[in-house]
Amino acid sequence: MRGPHRCPGPGAISLGLNRSLVSLDNKLNQFDAAVTVQRAVRQALTRIGKGLRPELVLADRFEMTGPTAWTVRLRDGARYSDGTPVTVKDVSTALMMYAGVNGSFIVGLFPEMPTVEPVDERTFRLHTKRPVPILDQLMANILISPAARNRPEELSGGVGSGPYVVTSANSGTGEYTLDVNPRYWGRRPTVDRVRVRFVPEESSRVVAVRSGELDVIDTITPDSAEQLKGLPGVRLDRTSGTRVNQLFFNFRKPRGHPLADARVREALSYAIDGEALVRDVLTGSAQQAEGVIPLALKGSVRTGRYVHDPGQARKRLAALGASDLKVKIIWESGEFPADTSVMEAVLEMLRAVGVRASLQQFEPGGDIQQWRQGRRGDWDVLGNGFSVPTGHASTSLQGMYGGTAEKEKTRDTYQGYVFPKIAARLADASAETDEKTRNTKLAAVQQQIWDTRPCLWAFVPDVVLARRTRVRDVRLLQLNSYDLAAVRLEG
Repeated sequence: MRGPHRCPGPGAISLGLNRSLVSLDNKLNQFDAAVTVQRAVRQALTRIGKGLRPELVLADRFEMTGPTAWTVRLRDGARYSDGTPVTVKDVSTALMMYAGVNGSFIVGLFPEMPTVEPVDERTFRLHTKRPVPILDQLMANILISPAARNRPEELSGGVGSGPYVVTSANSGTGEYTLDVNPRYWGRRPTVDRVRVRFVPEESSRVVAVRSGELDVIDTITPDSAEQLKGLPGVRLDRTSGTRVNQLFFNFRKPRGHPLADARVREALSYAIDGEALVRDVLTGSAQQAEGVIPLALKGSVRTGRYVHDPGQARKRLAALGASDLKVKIIWESGEFPADTSVMEAVLEMLRAVGVRASLQQFEPGGDIQQWRQGRRGDWDVLGNGFSVPTGHASTSLQGMYGGTAEKEKTRDTYQGYVFPKIAARLADASAETDEKTRNTKLAAVQQQIWDTRPCLWAFVPDVVLARRTRVRDVRLLQLNSYDLAAVRLEG
């Protein structure tokens, strides 16, 4: 029963998401805010916890038992909400269903998809052709569903093994109600009901958390954080992030196009005053990227810095015959905090060096995915974010920079980024089982990637969440998610 002003009421918690939760599955996309809700309903064999370390969930054993083999055992008593047990066949089917989706964000993280060899009722081996030393972290992103109900598409409802079940869902509005799963195999959550709402306007989410209509909002802008800071009844949680936000170049430009030249891409980057963007637009809640992935990730290294020098931008563009350049920038609303303000500032910075820039903003749930894949229209720079749901550098590098000509045939590369030598060296580094040697190889390939100048600019924002003080034990992770089953309510 709802209280006044749609307040969630006793025993219930209300979450306000900045992105529409179009699905309770993640085969195509995996937005940070959605992960908390999706994993309350569907679970994986593992998850990434505090300190970016892998933790066991549906598995009680996940061990590398050979260079290309892992032995996994399902947890005794792990069941779905309909009472049926989680089986080895469910795992093998899930892997096939993820692999069957074109353009999957998750599949792009894997150097290769493992195969399943059953050993007994609960035990199986995961095999790969080459070593995948972080397979336990990668498998944290494969959500397990009953084999008979799984499909090579995102599942909007259905049966899961998590602490909550879906009792009402409207993927169109992004509103869901979750109730405690009475057959949950783990510790029963203390919060009986979770209401999920999509509230696209940040000002509306801020007002709602101030009034008590919403209990938790995430991915808030620095301005909103300042408004909520110190407010009675509201608390902020903040941690360093593992998501990189970037103005990524379109690497599907034909040979001879100015943006196909790394020197032009580098020259354009001199136009961007990143320090001013961080200071004045993001109010100090982010750091300029100093590499091609966030430095919080294990295995990441500094490769260089973005330098603001408009005179150098003009000079180099002129020398390269690119003085009369036009640049079209696209992005989806809510892709990162203060996205519109950042883009408008970038537009003016480019104009200041003689570049004719234009902006095209897409509403959430629109067709920007088709544009990103080069199926709907041309563009030059994409405002985008890339989360790293394993906490390891090799995943991020593989997902963004491991593109091959074969993957590009199905548009499964990251904005068309295909450099065969980089992909080969990245694959070699990612397959190295000795951690010290792997990190050395990864450092070298990160420098190679930086030298291709893939971004106009990039930054790493802090993870910030606002909650009512009645909501306790929200253990915000660097991955911008938390365990709903661990949350408590007071009042």
